[in-house]
Amino acid sequence: MTSDIRILVVDDEPQIQRFLKLGLTAGGFVVSAPATAAEAIRMIATTSPDVVLLDLGLPDLDGKDVIRQARAFTQVPIIVVSARDRESEKIEALDLGADDYVNKPFGIGELLARIRTALRHHNPTANAAPMLSQGEITLDVTDHRAAKNGTPLKLTPKEFDLLALLLRNAGRVLTHRQILTAIWGPAHTEDMQYLRVLIGQLRGKLEDDQANPRYIQTEPGVGYRLVTEESS
Repeated sequence: MTSDIRILVVDDEPQIQRFLKLGLTAGGFVVSAPATAAEAIRMIATTSPDVVLLDLGLPDLDGKDVIRQARAFTQVPIIVVSARDRESEKIEALDLGADDYVNKPFGIGELLARIRTALRHHNPTANAAPMLSQGEITLDVTDHRAAKNGTPLKLTPKEFDLLALLLRNAGRVLTHRQILTAIWGPAHTEDMQYLRVLIGQLRGKLEDDQANPRYIQTEPGVGYRLVTEESS
């Protein structure tokens, strides 16, 4: 990891700041740590960090408002790092534009993996790639073909679109609303049964054991995540 990658740690807890500064600096990142939401928004706008790690419980503004304001002018990866574990908090933060959500307490290894995933997701070249892959799964977007271990997968158009969406966001949790909007459009954001059926169909073609899925992980009450090799 090069020292060119700059991480903005937005957390007002001194212990968490020290922990993250030590772990991220050891990982080769350059770290800045504003303690307030106002300072964080100013630094996001003026210093253009590569990734923002954001607590929701800030002294001057809720972290979700930071996401809302930041998304008005930047698509910088935002990873929420918070002790709030209610599903509604996670869903709202992700729907507002956060890229991921990590519950406290957490391990620095997991956080580094989430940062790498967020950086890959925001790489325009990677997002435009005609070939997508993860482990044994490959997807040829141009020719509309999919395979597992070299064996062709017979996917319906919706199954193909869902797999492509998951692969492009591998390692990142996608909310039910985000997936439903991407696959069926904004008029179907409440049609959970559509999504459950489609996930079940795709798992039936990808997973060796649907009861213990290796690839498509359920985030209870929130959405789904395609598990990456490094986090599995």
